[in-house]
Amino acid sequence: MADDHVLLRNALASLIDSFEDCQVILQAGTGKELTEAIRKGVSPQVVILDLNMPEMDGFEAAGWLQQHYPDILVLMLTMYDSELSLIRLLQAGVKGFLKKDIHPSELKFAIQSVVQNGYYYSNHTTGKLVNLFRQHSDGNSLIQRSVLNDQEIQFLKLACSDLTYKEIAQRMGLNPRAVDTLRDQLFVKLDVKSRVGLALVALRQGVVTF
Repeated sequence: MADDHVLLRNALASLIDSFEDCQVILQAGTGKELTEAIRKGVSPQVVILDLNMPEMDGFEAAGWLQQHYPDILVLMLTMYDSELSLIRLLQAGVKGFLKKDIHPSELKFAIQSVVQNGYYYSNHTTGKLVNLFRQHSDGNSLIQRSVLNDQEIQFLKLACSDLTYKEIAQRMGLNPRAVDTLRDQLFVKLDVKSRVGLALVALRQGVVTF
């Protein structure tokens, strides 16, 4: 498991070790530390990731695992359960979502479920996923509005910095007009009217974490 909060990580590890047929074989403080250990030979069946970590966050670590070790099952610890966040996690290969305030029995069930069935979704998460496919008055489903590509995600992250739009264009390798177009498309897609609005969406939905 990987979580940069040592007390929480140690407590969760002790709890998981108390479950039948479960043993924590690695504790890491960052996604980078976790991936390096796996690259060197640590071979877990299930990885529990915190979303918000330094160096390599949960999104990045899950994506790396999906690319290099797709048989490892990933459960994500997160405070974010918005549609945009869930879609990004699914795209990164995450098999289940855990809130940090869940009951120990639910944590045990989640681990057992992901091992036995390949996934774990709570009733709350299932409801959100079903809602993604509901049609709206404009004929589009929420999933069509919520899916962001890599370029849009990169722009949102940079929009949360103090970089100017010109500097963002340079960082992304685009001309300023292309960045303006990208910004305006996201205004419509995310139903906001300003850069502050974009930043708030990015923060609330876990695109940018601190």
